[in-house]
Amino acid sequence: MYETLITLQGYVGGDVKVRSAGDSRVATFRVASTPRHYSKKNEVWVDGDTQWYSVNCWRTLGGHVEQSLHRGDPVVVHGPLIVTTWTNNAGLEVTTFEVDATSVGHDLNRGTSAFTKTPRPAVSEPQEVAPAVAA
Repeated sequence: MYETLITLQGYVGGDVKVRSAGDSRVATFRVASTPRHYSKKNEVWVDGDTQWYSVNCWRTLGGHVEQSLHRGDPVVVHGPLIVTTWTNNAGLEVTTFEVDATSVGHDLNRGTSAFTKTPRPAVSEPQEVAPAVAA
């Protein structure tokens, strides 16, 4: 109910991996997002620290992501942010950022893309039932 929704833009950092989770399939990939700002003092653009996000895409979205995204593609991702803090084997505290994507698309500021709509199964019209004839 009170989840943090984010929209991030970046580049696909590796291959899309697909796995089963119960009866559902989930596609997972990493996004690298590097903020940039203009330094008036030096009159140049400066890159900030790259932030990495794991993105999970469930069911139909996962299938479309598997077919559409490749390493290095510029993407825009939207969905709830999940922040997890845990301790690794070396005893260090690690924080990971994951997005359970509700929307994923190519970043059209960086190039063009072709879209193919997935056909939906035809909905059959209800058949009229002839009235029963009394014998």
